[in-house]
Amino acid sequence: MSAKTDKLLSILKLQPVVPVLVIDDAATAVPLARALVAGGLKAIEITLRTPAALEAIRAVASEVEGAVAGAGTILNAAQFEEAVKAGSEFIVTPGTTQELIDVANDHAVPLLPGAATASEVMGLREEGYDVMKFFPAEQAGGAAYLKSLSSPLAGTLFCPTGGISLANARDYLSLPNVVCVGGSWVAPKELVAKGDWAGITKLAAEAFALKG
Repeated sequence: MSAKTDKLLSILKLQPVVPVLVIDDAATAVPLARALVAGGLKAIEITLRTPAALEAIRAVASEVEGAVAGAGTILNAAQFEEAVKAGSEFIVTPGTTQELIDVANDHAVPLLPGAATASEVMGLREEGYDVMKFFPAEQAGGAAYLKSLSSPLAGTLFCPTGGISLANARDYLSLPNVVCVGGSWVAPKELVAKGDWAGITKLAAEAFALKG
């Protein structure tokens, strides 16, 4: 597990914000990813919430220089397998099941498993996971809740996702147990629909500037 943890951390530490994308039209995936990479956001999570998701992952993985394509909203082993075949370099889940842990053990691609409670975190630690997605971050208690976990669950790192924006991202990034945050605000649907890639690059650069 340590090698996969190191691989995952090397991806998450590329930037303070991991874009969480819902792509309706696969044709937008490449220019969108290029705009994000231009702004400094190389690791990109494409969620499996639309029929276009797998095609979008394939396109980004094969065509966008500098991008690290990942798959999110993975709910079962079949989706995990499909995402890996599409070229995903990391897998993200909203929660965790034994089925997902088992399939993750069979692959070199690292898993960022979702957890929202101390008990879930403890269960994942027993499985060898030290890096987790805290989801849904704002709804589950926000930065204050996550801060309260830092002492009793020392050694665990989180990527909080859910309800995070430029306005509150620093609240999370300032915590000792947060490695990065996930957010969709860097790729608003209205800018994607207009093909305003320069606008998205600007938002990505603002997010990248949160580093340090």
